[in-house]
Amino acid sequence: MNEGDNAEDFCLKDADGKNVCLKDYRGRWVVLYFYPKDLTPGCTLEALDFSTLKKDFEKKNAVILGVSKDSCESHQKFIDKKKLTIRLLSDPDSMIQKKFGVWRLKKFMGKEFTGTIRTTFLINPTGKIKKIWEKVKVRGHASEVFAAIA
Repeated sequence: MNEGDNAEDFCLKDADGKNVCLKDYRGRWVVLYFYPKDLTPGCTLEALDFSTLKKDFEKKNAVILGVSKDSCESHQKFIDKKKLTIRLLSDPDSMIQKKFGVWRLKKFMGKEFTGTIRTTFLINPTGKIKKIWEKVKVRGHASEVFAAIA
């Protein structure tokens, strides 16, 4: 998917096992961020930064949705342990990550494998992708996304 495209609709389960569909957020900004794994250093920092700014995003009529392969139970542990306030969605078979083009070949410590490329999509209230951040550097990212809405 590219900037200017309509974001493809999907439904995934959140940490409570409730179905969350992208179409339910029409009329609002959606920060859809994909991350590799719960409770890892970079993913924790990113989730904490988005949680810290959640109220500011809400004032701009924006919702934050984090997506990873982790289970609903793993997400709940992550939320409880780190006191997160954002919604995390489980994509155990990576189908949504594949649709959004973030499930790709990557390298880590000289090894190649398929995994989640840390990526954020900013979706406008009509469902179009306004901006895409690929291979996100975590520090300061949440503020950068907020600035794109403001």
